[in-house]
Amino acid sequence: MIGPMHHLDRRQFVRSSAAGLLFLHAPRLATRVRRRSPNEEIGVAVVGLRGRGRDHIEGLRALPDVRIVALCDVDEEVLAEQAQKFTDRGETVATYADIRHLLERADVDAISIATPNHWHALQAIWACQAGKDVYLEKPVSHNLWEGRQIVQAARKYDRIVQTGTQSRSSFAIAEAIEWLQAGNLGEIRVARGFCYKPRKSIGKVAGPQAVPETIDYDLWVGPAPLVPLQRQHLHYDWHWVYDTGNGDVGNQGIHQMDICRWALGEKALAPGVLSVGGRFGYDDDGNTPNTQVVYLDYERAPLIFEVRGLPRNQAAQGEEWGSSMDDYQGVRIGVVVECEGGSLRIPNYTSATALSEKGAEIQSWTGASNHYANFIDAVRSRKRADLAADIEQGHVSSGLCHQGNISHLCGQPGDRKTARKAFEGTPLGAEALERMLAHLDANRIDPVNEPLIIGKWLGFDPYSEAFVDDELAQRRTTRAYREPFVVPAEV
Repeated sequence: MIGPMHHLDRRQFVRSSAAGLLFLHAPRLATRVRRRSPNEEIGVAVVGLRGRGRDHIEGLRALPDVRIVALCDVDEEVLAEQAQKFTDRGETVATYADIRHLLERADVDAISIATPNHWHALQAIWACQAGKDVYLEKPVSHNLWEGRQIVQAARKYDRIVQTGTQSRSSFAIAEAIEWLQAGNLGEIRVARGFCYKPRKSIGKVAGPQAVPETIDYDLWVGPAPLVPLQRQHLHYDWHWVYDTGNGDVGNQGIHQMDICRWALGEKALAPGVLSVGGRFGYDDDGNTPNTQVVYLDYERAPLIFEVRGLPRNQAAQGEEWGSSMDDYQGVRIGVVVECEGGSLRIPNYTSATALSEKGAEIQSWTGASNHYANFIDAVRSRKRADLAADIEQGHVSSGLCHQGNISHLCGQPGDRKTARKAFEGTPLGAEALERMLAHLDANRIDPVNEPLIIGKWLGFDPYSEAFVDDELAQRRTTRAYREPFVVPAEV
């Protein structure tokens, strides 16, 4: 039997919000935290049911003594579809459109969040305030300031908050990085992350689009600006619009940024950042780069991240999309850490290989643990140290993505000469830039009609998590929120 659908239509929601009678604050529910023994069943609610949310449901359902007690999504159709699967199995699950009603349930010990990026921080903070533990998809935040607010909420309310960076539960990667940091390949010269991942145009519309009647659009928008839908598809393509997403740097790149930072042994954000790139090869309603080099200027060694959404060359654009993509030393979506005595290649979440300077294999590692199980184990133990990817780690690695995007958003159109000048004094960055320019040439991108965006070199104080003497960049570390969806300054 499916629980009652808690739903307000758009007109009801707007009237209630305007009257100030409903949903003005997060629930004050910390006193309702259920006390349980370590072996007692854990009740979990999954919020956001498309894409990653489906994996959350199946991954958590498979764990012993874990029960999905509630589902939440602002799309009635998606919610009903996922709830029906529970009914077909003879399982009971409650359904909600609004997470704030869900958080009132005393049988919910933890929530698993797989909503669009712009909702992550507020939902996680509300959950902490309500006494719930949280599994939070990557990136943990939509902007830099939000990430630190989640960390503060987790600490204040003593919550277990796991970041959805599954590579942190890979013992292959952990062992490889430990071996690397023991000096077996000598000094690290650069950590490179790659997202050579095919992305088609999302299309271009002539005006505002109708939102399906099954979706409460005001609630879907939440903390973001309430503007008309200006793309063909509401779902998923929000990744490529800065109001709600973070481009592929924040979508795929968070994983590789995290592994690179882990390999470098860096615990804080980067002291400097530069981005050069743009959205090339098609004219559509997206505004995040599909081609980009982000240079993060750590003192020990730079972290360089590359995005390429176009295929290898123009000829490949006529093939099945993505059948012909660039790679770097055989890696398309992964990490290469280059050292004095060779390199460490991490092409996925479950394997790593150390190679000599001449490319001969020195050692390899395989295998990974269950990231969801790690979260549940920490929920039972109440020990933050048991987490593979505590929210602090998620905040810092997500923050690297935000640093790159802020440099891009503070940039100006320019040509190749200007781009090369921006990378003067950073030969490893200049080398990555040249490969990117060659990729654009192979795709016949006209640098006059489609200019590069030359990001701004930005200094950053990792301790205060603030940009140095740059008001515009600092303003971009947060956003203007709209009532009642405001990420609180005091959590």
